[in-house]
Amino acid sequence: MNQNLRRLRMHYLNHRVKLYITLGVLALIVLSVYGMMSLESYYRNITLAQMPISILLVLVNSVVFVYMYMMVLRGGMANIDKKNINAKDVNIRFADVIGLDEVKEEALEVVSLIRDHARLKKIGGKIVRGILMIGPPGCGKTYIAKAMATEAGLPFLSMAASEFNEVFVGVGASRVRKLFTTARSLAYGYGGCVIFIDELDALGHRRTFNQFGSGESNTTQNQLLVEMDGLTGKTENIIVIGATNAAEDNLDPALLRPGRFDRKLYISKPGLESRESLFKYYLGKIKYEASIDTRRLARKAVGKSPADIENIIKEAALIATRNGQDVVTLKEISEAIERIDLGTKARITMNSREKEMTAYHETGHLMVTYLMHPRDDVFKASIIPRKSSLGVVHPTAIEEWHSHDRESLLADIKVCLAGYAGEKVKFGTTTNGVSSDFKKAMAIAHHMVWECGMGPSGLVGDYTIVGKNQLSEEVKNTLTQDVDRIIKDCLNEVETMLKKEKELFERFARELLTQSELDYDQIEAIFNEYGKINPRQFTARSQEGDFLPPS
Repeated sequence: MNQNLRRLRMHYLNHRVKLYITLGVLALIVLSVYGMMSLESYYRNITLAQMPISILLVLVNSVVFVYMYMMVLRGGMANIDKKNINAKDVNIRFADVIGLDEVKEEALEVVSLIRDHARLKKIGGKIVRGILMIGPPGCGKTYIAKAMATEAGLPFLSMAASEFNEVFVGVGASRVRKLFTTARSLAYGYGGCVIFIDELDALGHRRTFNQFGSGESNTTQNQLLVEMDGLTGKTENIIVIGATNAAEDNLDPALLRPGRFDRKLYISKPGLESRESLFKYYLGKIKYEASIDTRRLARKAVGKSPADIENIIKEAALIATRNGQDVVTLKEISEAIERIDLGTKARITMNSREKEMTAYHETGHLMVTYLMHPRDDVFKASIIPRKSSLGVVHPTAIEEWHSHDRESLLADIKVCLAGYAGEKVKFGTTTNGVSSDFKKAMAIAHHMVWECGMGPSGLVGDYTIVGKNQLSEEVKNTLTQDVDRIIKDCLNEVETMLKKEKELFERFARELLTQSELDYDQIEAIFNEYGKINPRQFTARSQEGDFLPPS
């Protein structure tokens, strides 16, 4: 009963202005009718005849005044697009959140504190005021926030940080005040409220101060800081959840201090077990062939986010539908991965010379990836134009790595240079198709030498944090020579290998010219035909101990 009275009072507080206006209008109508009845019939008829045009003029003037005030003077302050969603309408449980076990544990702890905040207050503790979720796009930050609101049984207010930003100073701050006023009202009626601010970096980036003033973004952020833990004197059970893809260092330190976004949830891309669970979950929503090996798919999807995996299954279902099939097979899933990662096939006509050079270019990438890279394997090779490229070799990691050693970085450089080497070995000349490969190779070599101390000269340190004007010419020349040495040594190794394996080099080029595309099984079969064993087969093993190729 007490809860119902609180909610009734909450609705009264929210709508009391409307109620007073309604009662005032009714009172004016009653007085007007009473006054009209006291007039003589002649004057009463004149008044009634003039009343419609008078009402119309008042309405027109009111609309013009309100429009000018709100849109010009106040920049549309009242138009705040907040979404007040009841927890029962969100209806997302933690059981629905797949592949985020560590994050779910922390989120469950916060939910339990929200549910039992009375006991927490009894011992003198304080509820968590702000939770910051940091992670790459598509990893479930919004999903976790909705699950927290559902599990806690609280109203859920959702806004994007960009909705607070306006040209006019003070508009964003007033929107923040209005949002928190609504949240406090809901917290009073329902015992708590969850505010979710997506892409928080648009609002919470580091503030700048200069002689021209603080600006609108600073004013808006200042208001958010005050509302979260300032001189408001309010103790409502409000939890603010922020989500961002940006690095934590980009946010203002005042937002991250205790009392504001002091609880941080770091969300990363799912591991092997989580990816397998995600494939099972999303495959369960469609009709698929029972023989599909989800563990194999999980190995093919290294580095994919939950949103990526969902998109793969959706795309596979569309491909199966277009092909007139009743179920999704491994072939459609593989095609979906290709379409998403590589792009759709472009209808470009290449002459025979250009097609031949493309084939040898991609053969270089293919052979170096397969024979010389310690971590990546070849998923597909193609000389069918896609996006802005005339051909592509699609590598895939055989297992997850979170750091790169010198050997793997050198292998990445060799793969980048392999297209150039393939063209040069076969034709003695090259095309401008190698430009993007060179950019990537030079960037990796520069990173190794200037930042990681991996140059052949033995210079150790991160020289990028030192201004180039502060470095001696000798040091700069040594670092530049180290980069050049790495590039040339890698290129020499690649050219030597391609010349040594000339027969295999020619075979793959002919196969690409004939078939246009080669899948992993075809590539593996040709290498086995020439006695080449996959050098990674002893490192990529399932938990059962069996090697699972990436295709």
